[in-house]
Amino acid sequence: MAGHTLQVDLTNRKTEFIERQELFDRYLGGDGVAVKLLQQHCPKGVDPFDPEAPIIFAIGPLNAYFPCCTKVVCMFKSPLTGNLGETHAGGRLGMTIRLAGYDAIIIKGKASSPVYLAIHNDKVLIKDASLLWGLSPYAVGRILREVEPGRGRRSIVRIGPAGEQLIRFANVNVDTYRHFGRLGLGAVFGSKMLKAIVVRGSQDIPIKNLTRYRKLYESIYNDIIKTEKMMKYHDMGTAANIGVLNEIKALPTKNFNQAQFESADNISGEHFADTYLARKMACPQCPIGCIHIAALRLPFAVGHEFQTMLVPYDYEPIYALGSNLGVNNPEGILRLIERCDRYGLDAMSTGVVLAWATEAYEHNLISAKDTLGVPLSWGNVDNYLRAIDLAVKKPNEFYSTLTCGVEALASKFGGSDYAMALGGNEVAGYMVGPATIAGQIVSPRHSHLDNAGYSVDEKALRTPLSLEQMVDLLVSEDYWRCLLTTLVICLFARGIYNEAVVVDTLKCFSIERTPEELKSLGKQIFNEKYAFKAREGFKLSNLRIPKRFFETACASGKIDEKAVQTMLKLYIQKTGLPA
Repeated sequence: MAGHTLQVDLTNRKTEFIERQELFDRYLGGDGVAVKLLQQHCPKGVDPFDPEAPIIFAIGPLNAYFPCCTKVVCMFKSPLTGNLGETHAGGRLGMTIRLAGYDAIIIKGKASSPVYLAIHNDKVLIKDASLLWGLSPYAVGRILREVEPGRGRRSIVRIGPAGEQLIRFANVNVDTYRHFGRLGLGAVFGSKMLKAIVVRGSQDIPIKNLTRYRKLYESIYNDIIKTEKMMKYHDMGTAANIGVLNEIKALPTKNFNQAQFESADNISGEHFADTYLARKMACPQCPIGCIHIAALRLPFAVGHEFQTMLVPYDYEPIYALGSNLGVNNPEGILRLIERCDRYGLDAMSTGVVLAWATEAYEHNLISAKDTLGVPLSWGNVDNYLRAIDLAVKKPNEFYSTLTCGVEALASKFGGSDYAMALGGNEVAGYMVGPATIAGQIVSPRHSHLDNAGYSVDEKALRTPLSLEQMVDLLVSEDYWRCLLTTLVICLFARGIYNEAVVVDTLKCFSIERTPEELKSLGKQIFNEKYAFKAREGFKLSNLRIPKRFFETACASGKIDEKAVQTMLKLYIQKTGLPA
């Protein structure tokens, strides 16, 4: 990769093209390059909403070349946690950035009025978005598809009203059905008055050794479509996890009060697929089609009795807005997912804060006066929809605090024992064992995707593992996933892209790295992420672990808090991280 980098200053409405060849030579792309650019361009201690706080997009050497190498990395300072913000999205964006001739995009500054960024190869324009401000991501997408050229080679990234209102878990919509979720990127867009980005590319992408490339491509492609390694993602997607986790008593239910949901069959991936699935979609260069989209038919108006909406669904939104809220029917879950998407809200954080609010309402920590007359109760979809509507408007102190995340709610109103966040990030949908908790605590973005601690717990259920063995697996996975997201490979394909395959793909671009060198690079990138977190005041010893984790029996029984603390100490010893 040549390191072609586009820098955009929204304050001065200036663009600049720079070469960062040395950075890409060393860190390859994706996560590695993005974290170094974040360190260099983000002033220490800056407020996430300050104009000088940057947004960094980066792709890797395999984007647009190999199957399932489809994602884009975005790094920023998170308004939710106050430290590392990292999120990945699929869709067409990775392909279009490559075809437009860029390896990274840096956005800084703040526009004086709403704008969107239009990137058409080397032509970069900052355009007025006043008429788009206040609109949903759906509406913005429809308008920009009419205004901006490049169908098929164009990606449209946009925020909704939640980002404009600086809700700290607002997300960014990518090509309608994908998202930069988690940690509040949408709010950073809103703070810059940046409504959308359109990227269109029409350049050719060179391949030096075509014969070698085609042979390797075919081998990887066949491994994907002719084996069962990724069929789960095609057949039902991650929604298949509902039934599996419920069966082993690992499905968070009603704010983690239970680990099984009595109505799990009603909201299972099988039931969604049999009854509501309308279509499947795939990112460019991916043969799987893991994007599952449901048809939701709702009452509309007299004379036009129904409207049909297409709503993407995955395991995490079904957990967060389904079992975790006691919602026992797919229609209710799809209505909640659609409302989050319409506003541009992260579905996981929304579900977790509503679950806390429901329990806090039961315990009289908040009242009908706080909720403006909305009685929150498990399974009441209509009232959850009303609460989401009010949250985006921020009409009082309670709803304003809700938009800052569950940590802020607990700090203000109490109920910290059941405020389900780790490292400031609302937790993922797993109740398997101690590695699930420890893994989310130590992962750089406090995400289950960084090291899949739940998978370590599942291994331990089948074959007993010591706490040290579990920690070794977490550390190894943390390092290797940093490498995969540097390349940038979709983590669903991690079983395809093993060490040998990764080495061979890089050779197609004359990048010679041994497996040991790649592992070392993954570790280095992990350390760079923690260097940024530490620079911004993060300390593992300051983290709160909700007591609810240790109160509810789950797949491995009641989790021992001492076991989690022991794992954290072992992790610190093995990684050399500061306590």
